Amino acid sequence: MTWKRTMVETSRGTFEVFEKGQGSPLAVTHLYSEFNETGDYFAEAFVETHKVYLINLKECGRSDKASSPHEMTMLESVLDLEAIRIELGYECWNFAGHSTGGMLAVVYGIYFSESLGTLVIANAAAREYMTFSKDCIYNESHPKFDKMQSLIEQLKKQDLSDEERKELTIERTKLSLWNPQNYDHFFNTSIEKKMSAVRMNFFARELHTFDVTRKLALITAKTMVISGSYDVQCPPIYSEEIAEGIPGGVLHKFDRSNHYPHLEEGQKFKQVIKAHFD
Repeated sequence: MTWKRTMVETSRGTFEVFEKGQGSPLAVTHLYSEFNETGDYFAEAFVETHKVYLINLKECGRSDKASSPHEMTMLESVLDLEAIRIELGYECWNFAGHSTGGMLAVVYGIYFSESLGTLVIANAAAREYMTFSKDCIYNESHPKFDKMQSLIEQLKKQDLSDEERKELTIERTKLSLWNPQNYDHFFNTSIEKKMSAVRMNFFARELHTFDVTRKLALITAKTMVISGSYDVQCPPIYSEEIAEGIPGGVLHKFDRSNHYPHLEEGQKFKQVIKAHFD
């Protein structure tokens, strides 16, 4: 079943939003993914228990363009999410983010915990995670660093055919799976999303000065942190740091997962989510 597309006009611009599921409202987004009616694997894990809003930030899909670069910062993106929440008529909703969406979740929790019932932060970090971590695939000393960089640069090209883009994306994703041979088993539906090159390039710059670790204690929303024990993108130490810094933060480790526990250990992931929201 596809996601229902809607355009939400807010005081901060118009945003493309996709809806699916029943239950209490839960928003999902990512800093540079472009979503469409086919949905998103991470967001899909919540539709059995929630009414999920999958949001395209500025410069993604049919959402407004950013009129100046600062509109793509994490803080401005959180202000956009707040505007969308208000326009949809919710006094409070839940938010779940994976990877850079999880970084955004951290910032959201720091500044707007009163708007959040529950926060799910998956495979993320509260500070720049490459420079001091040789376990990170974005660190130059990681054995697969060059391979990952090459794939990212190729994916930024605008003139790729759909088939070329798909092959490169598969290759890139396999680098972040505990068992790459299971790729076809995990990614077996028609979900297709793109990457906003302008947002990704902006994030690559913003990341170098990103560190909100000393503000984690300001998060008062009920928070669950999820980590894959073999995560090569945001190594587990960063999830542990987030959970330790948030009062009452709960950490769930997935020992047979890399960067995608919602797929690599999908059944366990759903059980953990359900228990957390009960």
